This record gives sequence, structure tokens and C-alpha cells, in this order.
Amino acid sequence: MSTHFLTVESLKKVFPSTDGTVNPPVFEDIHFHIDKGEFVCIIGHSGCGKTTILNVLAGLEEASAGEAFMDGREVRGPSLDRGVVFQSHALMPWMSVLGNVAFAVKSKWPDWTKDKINEHCTKYLEMVGLGQAIHKKPAELSGGMKQRVGIARAFAIQPKMLLLDEPFGALDALTRGTIQDELLKIVQATHQTVFMITHDVDEAILLADKIMLMSNGPHAKIAEIVEVTMPRDRTRAGIHHDPQYYKIRNHLVDFLVNRSKTYAGAEAEMFHDAKNPPLVQPGLEGERAPVLTLATEKPAAQQFKQVINQ
Repeated sequence: MSTHFLTVESLKKVFPSTDGTVNPPVFEDIHFHIDKGEFVCIIGHSGCGKTTILNVLAGLEEASAGEAFMDGREVRGPSLDRGVVFQSHALMPWMSVLGNVAFAVKSKWPDWTKDKINEHCTKYLEMVGLGQAIHKKPAELSGGMKQRVGIARAFAIQPKMLLLDEPFGALDALTRGTIQDELLKIVQATHQTVFMITHDVDEAILLADKIMLMSNGPHAKIAEIVEVTMPRDRTRAGIHHDPQYYKIRNHLVDFLVNRSKTYAGAEAEMFHDAKNPPLVQPGLEGERAPVLTLATEKPAAQQFKQVINQ
């Protein structure tokens, strides 16, 4: 019996074809675990199945093979034990901010009084800076504020695990950074277990304890797991002053640009154990590539943006 909070074993997903042919699996032989209180990000190119894995963990989609266990129980269907925040805010437009969060809280604790529900919801809305907007409708909110409501709603049901599917992807950089800071504070205060999809390597380094790197699909696998060895109290303002930051960042970008496509086919199987993806600590290792400087960072970033969406 696994001692880990979340254990995923031999996960595989094949989508049915419309023309009668057999599609290759989007991903296969996915193995990983998450301990209670860990913040884990997953990064990979479009088409490698990141969102499908998250949907399996949320109970919104069934895997073609394999199993996922959370807190000693197999994941079967949706549950209030798992809070999900999607790329879109998914708010009910006819309800107020408070009403949207209260709807979820009532589902979790149907015996609570209205006053207790409102007090509980208000606490979490204040955590994300919306204490003055609880009576507004979604149409009166900015995109960033709507996404904060979704985050407050997910935290308010006090799930055992929080699943985030690129929740900040559609936000401008300034709003994104502000909500990242708020998310960090809440996670550190609640010791929440989090599984998050992101395409932003800097976001992953800031938020995560570990970063799982997926190879390209089809037949995608977890190629390696990067441990973020920087102090846990890191901030957006100070993270780039840590000498480990560029080592970790260079390692992630190098994987996405150069190495993600080498983990497919028979040759890869000879040197990669999918059941035990290597755990690496690039921040503590010698430099594997030149540290990005002001002269080289722009071309490198442009190259990264070109390949991440391939």
C-alpha cells in the first residue's frame, strides 16, 4: 500500500477515432506520486495530455488503463475532495460573487446555516482580495477578478487536493503576478496539496516544489521530475537573485526546446524507466548551459515560445 497522498500508476489514454482506425495513445505508462502538502506543476508541449491527466485526477474523464489513488481511495468520478480551477472562470452569471462561492459551500456542508455559509465564503473571498466585491455580478468584474472568484470557490470547499488547469493563462502579466502572490500565500497558510498545469516556466519555478516534465505526444511519458531546491519562501521580486534560479530555468527551457522529443520510441525505452522517472536537482548541480544574460535571454525566450505551442 502506497504511503503517498496521491499515487498514479500505469496511466494511459487513447481517444477513439472517427474513421475506424486505431489512434496511438496520447500518453502511456504514466507513474508519479504527490505527498500531502506538495505543490507539483506539470509542463509539456501541447498535445502531450497534461489536461487529460488532470481531468482523470478530477474524476471528469476515465483513463484507458491505469489507476489513480488519493488518500487511500481510488479516484472514481468527481468529488468535493478535489477542487478544480479551469482556464475559464466558469461562474454562474446570475449569481453574485458571494452566491457563486456559497453554491459550492452548500454542496459540501448542506446543514450549515446561511450566516455560517456567508461568513465562511467571505473569509476566502477576502483572501483573494475581493472582500469589497462580494455582492457584484460576474459581468461587473474584470477577468482577473473572475478568476479570483474561481480560486476562492475552490479553496472554500477545503478540498484535500487542488487541481489547477492553467488558471492564469488568459490574464495580463501584472494581474497574473498579483494572483500568483495571493495563491502562494493561501497555499502556504493552508498547506494545500496542489497539482497544476502551466506553460510558464517562471510560474512553475515560483510556485512548485517539484516540476514534472512530459515528453512529446503521442506516447508521451513523464521524462523527469525537477526538484525546485530554492527556499520555499521565494517571491516574484526576489527569485531571480537566487543563483539556483537560472540553473533551474535553463534546465527546463533546454528540455522543452531540445530534449522533450527524445523520449519516444524503442531507443528511449532502453535508457528511461517510466515507472521511476529520474528526480533531478539542477539548482544544486554544476551549470549545464550558459546562464541567460540580457544579451541572450530575448532570443532564447523567442525560441522557447515557438516550440512550446508546437
